[in-house]
Amino acid sequence: MSISWWCTAISEPWSWAFRAYPGVWLTVAALAGTYLWSVRRNRAVESHSRRQTIFFMAGVAVFWLASDWPLGTLGAGYLASAHMVQYILYVLVAAPLLWLGTPEWMARRVLAATGIYRTGRSLRRFPLVMGVTFNATLVLSHTPIAVDALRASQFGSFAMDAIWLLSGLALWAPIVGSVSEFRERSYPARMVYLFFASGIVTIIPASFLTFAKLPLYQTYELAPRVFGLTAIDDQQIAGLIMKLATVPIVWPVLAAMMYRWATSEQASA
Repeated sequence: MSISWWCTAISEPWSWAFRAYPGVWLTVAALAGTYLWSVRRNRAVESHSRRQTIFFMAGVAVFWLASDWPLGTLGAGYLASAHMVQYILYVLVAAPLLWLGTPEWMARRVLAATGIYRTGRSLRRFPLVMGVTFNATLVLSHTPIAVDALRASQFGSFAMDAIWLLSGLALWAPIVGSVSEFRERSYPARMVYLFFASGIVTIIPASFLTFAKLPLYQTYELAPRVFGLTAIDDQQIAGLIMKLATVPIVWPVLAAMMYRWATSEQASA
């Protein structure tokens, strides 16, 4: 059994032999353990629900699924399409689940300790900044220079995964974030923000991946072939995943917000 700290690009032919990644396990254990310890320590004085614990643990589980073998291994050094599935899981699934599972008192303490709360309060248009941050990360982290440089080392691959998760938390902060000052107050504003932040700029890198005549990433072009996919076919699948994956995730969220908006309007009327 091969052991590495984190998933990274390797030159060995793909096999279904299990590979151990202690760094992934330690990160998952730290997230879950710190959360449960904090909840237990403060349960006598702070509000918390079992539902929040379920949401947070589900977010940790999705993070684990995206980071560990086999998806983490495939995404780090074999398939651009697996790499894109990882990105979608981090940004559109794990991030909102982690927000939904984090009590407001816990979020405030973490953000205050890291200085993010003070910075966020100083921003006049917090949602706009979060949307720009998310999309800038999306574009820059999918450039050939970034992918080939970061996937080449374990620390770089870890940094890419962490940056993706943080950008997802930035994207969802105005929608389901635990800190009330950072959330959009009205449902129409939330819907407009989510639609533009998650669906417009994504088309640009997705189109490059889908319609490029040559492979863009050296990491996946030179990797041993998996499942009979050529490098260009794999890249086109990655582009389609980036372009279409938001539909089954973001649109149901938009529909739910539309329903809640209509319900609240009827109640107020």
